[in-house]
Amino acid sequence: MSHVHPSEEQPPTITKQSVKDYIVDPRDNIIIECEGKGNPVPAFSWRRNGKFFNIAKDPRVTMRKRSGTLEIGFRSGGRPEDYEGEYQCFATNDFGTALSNKILLRVSKAPLWPKEVLEPEVVTEGSSLVLPCNPPPGLPPPITFWMDSLMNPIPQDERVSTGLNGDLYFSNVLVQDAQTDYSCNARFLFTHTIQQKNPITLRVQTSRKVAESTPTFLSPSGTESAKMVLRDEQLQLECIAAGLPTPTIKWFKKGGELPLRKVKFEKYNKVLRIVNVSEEDAGEYVCMAINHIGSIRHSIFVQVKAAPYWLDKPTDLVLAPDENGRLVCRANGNPKPNIQWLHNGLPIESTAPPRTTNRQVLGDTILFRSVQIGSTAVYQCNASNEHGYLLANAFVSVLDMPPRMLGPKNQLIKVIKNKRTFLDCPFFGSPLPELRWFKNGQGSGLDGGQYRAYINGTLEIKRALAEDEGTYTCVASNILGKAENQVRLEVKDRTRIVGAPEHQTSIRGSTARFVCQVNSDPSLPITVTWTKDDKPIHLGWRLKKDGESLTIPNVNEGDEGLYTCTVASEIDQDSASARLTVLGTLSLKNPEASSPGGAYRPDPPMDLDLSDPAARSVRLTWIPGNDHRSPITEFLVQFEEDRWEPGRWQDLASFPGELNSVILQLAPFVNYQFRVIAINSVGQSQPSRPSPRYKTSGAAPDAIPRGLRGWGSKKDNMEISWEVRNGPNLHYHVWWRRKDSGEPWSNVTTADSKHVVQSTDTYVPYEIKIQARNEFGSGPESNVITGYSGEDKPTEAPADLRVRHTIPSLYYWRESSLVPGLSFSKEKKTKGFYSTVAEPSAILSDLVPFSKYKMFMVVANNRYEGPPSNTVEITTKEGVPDAPRFFKISLRSLDTISLEWDKPVEPNGILIGYQLKYHTVNGSRLGRPQLETFLPNVTDFAMRLSGRSTRYKFFLSALTQVGAGESIAEELPHFANEGECFLNSDLHFRNKRGGIVTDASLATAFTPTPPPLAPLPPTTIAPTTISTPAATTPTTVPTTTTEAATEATTTTTPAVLVTTKRPGQTVLGTCDKTVTNVPVKQSPITVTDLIAGATYHLRVYSHELNGITSKNFTFKTKPAYIDQVDIATQGWFIGLMCAIALIILILLIVCFIKRSRGGKYPGKT
Repeated sequence: MSHVHPSEEQPPTITKQSVKDYIVDPRDNIIIECEGKGNPVPAFSWRRNGKFFNIAKDPRVTMRKRSGTLEIGFRSGGRPEDYEGEYQCFATNDFGTALSNKILLRVSKAPLWPKEVLEPEVVTEGSSLVLPCNPPPGLPPPITFWMDSLMNPIPQDERVSTGLNGDLYFSNVLVQDAQTDYSCNARFLFTHTIQQKNPITLRVQTSRKVAESTPTFLSPSGTESAKMVLRDEQLQLECIAAGLPTPTIKWFKKGGELPLRKVKFEKYNKVLRIVNVSEEDAGEYVCMAINHIGSIRHSIFVQVKAAPYWLDKPTDLVLAPDENGRLVCRANGNPKPNIQWLHNGLPIESTAPPRTTNRQVLGDTILFRSVQIGSTAVYQCNASNEHGYLLANAFVSVLDMPPRMLGPKNQLIKVIKNKRTFLDCPFFGSPLPELRWFKNGQGSGLDGGQYRAYINGTLEIKRALAEDEGTYTCVASNILGKAENQVRLEVKDRTRIVGAPEHQTSIRGSTARFVCQVNSDPSLPITVTWTKDDKPIHLGWRLKKDGESLTIPNVNEGDEGLYTCTVASEIDQDSASARLTVLGTLSLKNPEASSPGGAYRPDPPMDLDLSDPAARSVRLTWIPGNDHRSPITEFLVQFEEDRWEPGRWQDLASFPGELNSVILQLAPFVNYQFRVIAINSVGQSQPSRPSPRYKTSGAAPDAIPRGLRGWGSKKDNMEISWEVRNGPNLHYHVWWRRKDSGEPWSNVTTADSKHVVQSTDTYVPYEIKIQARNEFGSGPESNVITGYSGEDKPTEAPADLRVRHTIPSLYYWRESSLVPGLSFSKEKKTKGFYSTVAEPSAILSDLVPFSKYKMFMVVANNRYEGPPSNTVEITTKEGVPDAPRFFKISLRSLDTISLEWDKPVEPNGILIGYQLKYHTVNGSRLGRPQLETFLPNVTDFAMRLSGRSTRYKFFLSALTQVGAGESIAEELPHFANEGECFLNSDLHFRNKRGGIVTDASLATAFTPTPPPLAPLPPTTIAPTTISTPAATTPTTVPTTTTEAATEATTTTTPAVLVTTKRPGQTVLGTCDKTVTNVPVKQSPITVTDLIAGATYHLRVYSHELNGITSKNFTFKTKPAYIDQVDIATQGWFIGLMCAIALIILILLIVCFIKRSRGGKYPGKT
């Protein structure tokens, strides 16, 4: 064994120490760590700068108890700088001395900038400039950055950047560079201070015309330089170039590829950084600066050196008397390190070996022979070269001891089934005991197969199973005795969450409930805990945990977050999380902006701002709008330009939802404006207000014209054509020459999209290339392509046409069918093939079985066909039939259904009958399949149902002597359970032979609904318009136009609309099913005579192409209503009421007059 039990005698070892290069803050006390162990406890001492450091004589220095750690305090005065130097710790007991590394202690420094008066920098526009920083030397060196006097950072880009030395480099100076001042700042990490240099003022002298210039290097200088880096450190190579336009930097390595996994390009490609440098990173690195005026290169020769690193570090050695042993110390480095051995801290050459030690030093190895008690000591190995050193302690302890068990007795270990398991049995003894494992006290030692025994006493069980349970015994033995210990193993089922909580979106004030279903070993108690955003949940009167669920009543915004269910046993645990999103109440003002769950689309972004303008990019910044409690996941940036397609907004780029400031890569010669759309789980916001316009400057083309080709429009010419790109003053330089002729290139410059080369030979290959140009320069050249001049008419026919098992052919047609009375098309078809072999052949596929075909061949090129060959005739063999034309199911009575079908469009042979396979369907379970066969003249079948609620699935196929053909599938719905009768319209494509092509995936589906109210009388409803677009898509079901394409022709075929109608429900609960065919010639179509309040299923089938069909499309007509006449609004009723009121008024007036006349009046006597 290499470890000594703590209760035994043990030489000292160093367990903790400060780093070799130790920089301290002068404002804090200085603490130099040195911890060690041993038996007896070691005493500690220090050396400073190679001399004994007397701690007792310095009142500022104290050493911690039972430790060698020094603490230097300055409360009573003193300067930290007085304690700078090299320190080394010694730990000593009766059995030897261990050493720490040499610790170089230095105090951090943050000196001030020297006081200086900086004159303004005067520079002409377009020239380069370097503003020096020269920060004060600090310890450690400061981090430098540039700002203006208002503490705003100086923007960095390809033109302006900070070098590794802190200087500010301008590849070329612009007039606007003089609008600010420049100040270098140094940040010192230890003191957390920033010091600012006096600002530098920049004055730019303008001129009428700024001359462009080829690139030159500002850093490094010259054409080559050298760099040395240490292994495992970081390599930084820098190239900064001047020039106008601003040069771009490219890197490559001579004689090999750049290690892309390790290389990072920074500061706009001006810095190449490699982390964890290794020896293979040495070599010549080349940086190249390029603009359209020219280019320049600089070579950097990188040399990788290495401080010493361990190959074989010496380890402690425990030996018994008369045993042999060795210490090995192997290290590598560049240059190769020197190995030095020490004995208890002194050079081994200066210490004579003890009388009881027979040792021999052989370079990096010390050999020990027949050691004896009393030769215990600590040895040090020092490996050093000019770049550093390594120091390792290793003791040699000579002991004589029987085996001892160091772990707890009779330990119980519980493990999870199918997991790798380790049973530990720590032991000690000298000589080194032999350890063996036994299970249940039986058999030989456990090692091999499922088990693996390690030398340190651990037993590995590669995959614990139930049969591995039991008592395991480990026995350690040597010549002085033996010891044993037992471990009991129990294998348990894994604790796991079988039903994880699901994400929930709840409206404020509602109740949210998370369920966490758990499966665990019944013998292990488990606990279920809930956390919110990784913090414990405080359960109380509102939040309640019920077994494996968490209920949150009356949710509010504070409840929103990520809820995690953690189920734990004593040996394992499992967890699952779900997010709760709390929404406000539904908006009545803008219901379209919300989803059915109550979430809202985000508000549009605001305050779009453009900054950091560059030739081909600009920064766009915006303020996000309200996300309405559904987080924004994405921003879509759109642009509009006012030259090519003014007023049309186009997508430019999308960005993650957490960004609100992005760099947009733009094209030259475009006057842009931008807008931003926010996107959340509900949908898109309205677009933001447009940004101000931004116009990019011109640049040389950066792309090769696409679609370059050469072909002959006549037999003596060649047209060279390409796709024209947008851009002002764009021209194309075109080269061509005969292929493999060696003649010089012919060329022309044109602004058109093609150029015609005249007077060419017939069908001659030419090499062609192209390049785009404008006033800013030339773009990249294209690759050379091959084109051909024009073709002429062939003059010879092909000879010796023969037919073997496969048929080479160009023109062929179906002459007749071997099935009597079958109608078919004799349309002539073509198939072209290309071959350069002496005896070409081809395979003609897609022929109809059981038919006679005729064919002949011609020689053709792109423009002409030669004379036809002789005509041959072949007969195809019998095959399996197509699917039946149609297959429908109708209900005759409560317990009987009727199945009807028609013969296939193409029988492909002589029909001998039909086979019907069917089985019951109960959810996902299928019943036992059954088979019925029928004669070829039978096309219907009545079947009694086993129960009113039983569902069946049927598969019908036709038969020939070859076998069964394609099946057509239908599924029997729950007729008796339908609470609502449907008006089902299936839009079918029919093939051109008249057969309906069905698909098993389009089987009629009925959804049970609650019983309806009493049926209303039929009423007239508005016709339904069905739009049938030209392209068949998975989501647009009614489709009426498809394209059937062969190599020779393209056919657009009409469609037939077939509607299946289910009117009202009868008392018995059954529905009558009818089918209506509606031919479709043009989209859209209008379907009339529909039943109010009924549900329709529609499908579209091709009338001419097999297998083309849409998916089901379902809609429901509006419910019928009965006009309820409001008598209060009828004219006759209003007139009658007015007449009654007038009569009553007249009667009242008459009564009043009569009452007045009935009084007493004075008379004459």
